[in-house]
Amino acid sequence: MTSILEIRQVGKSYGKQEVLGGVDLTVQAGEIISVLGPSGCGKSTLLQLIAGLQQPDRGEILLRGKVAASRSGMLAPEKRGINMVFQDYALWPHMTVFENIAYGMRRGKQDQTAIRASVAELAALLRLEGLEQRLPPQLSGGQQQRVAIARALATKPDLMLLDEPLSNLDMQLRVEMRTEMAYLFKKLGTTVFHVTHDPEEAFSMADRLVIMREGAIDQTGTPQQCWRLPASASAAKLLGAGNRLRAMGRSGGRVAAGGAEL
Repeated sequence: MTSILEIRQVGKSYGKQEVLGGVDLTVQAGEIISVLGPSGCGKSTLLQLIAGLQQPDRGEILLRGKVAASRSGMLAPEKRGINMVFQDYALWPHMTVFENIAYGMRRGKQDQTAIRASVAELAALLRLEGLEQRLPPQLSGGQQQRVAIARALATKPDLMLLDEPLSNLDMQLRVEMRTEMAYLFKKLGTTVFHVTHDPEEAFSMADRLVIMREGAIDQTGTPQQCWRLPASASAAKLLGAGNRLRAMGRSGGRVAAGGAEL
């Protein structure tokens, strides 16, 4: 498989506080990665480093095998082949749905006929047909999120970054949108790096979970692997596994349960 993203011993500190401590991770083409962890674990900082919004203090970030960021230099965000969907959608309020989706393609000076065809295709995929001439304030939250996703997909990025993309939606819309997004990304073969604090959202979308704790990766694996064999008590608690056993052997040693000593 082709590696889209490689994170090699990446560290980041703010003053004396270490936020990330030597993170290693590889993301393959077409893979959906969900990074899960409590507030303050470093997941948002990692996302910003990949996007080019911050520079690592040590280590390297590679995109398609080429160094995009290190302590000695950074590739500009717009040159990374990455698009990002934010929590608050970040749509241009004075532009129509069509203009928002077409924005990146127009900046890339694509042919107008190709732009119209791409917008029509994305509008159909994301159930935005008939809304192309509306402004963002005239849309529901779910519709605005679909426009943001369509805009990010329009330029066919190597990697899609999702920063808590469903946190502003109500519960019913969250369930609907996470199912739609997982289906869409799989259909298009999009490589996704998805940050969330919601285990259900991560489970419904991810091929692989990355569980973070205190600036480090606690566990990686499929959702099923992480659920059945949590690497630590904190991973089990984060994933909602509420039952824990503590037992003592005859020699006084602890007993491992579920693949980890609890």
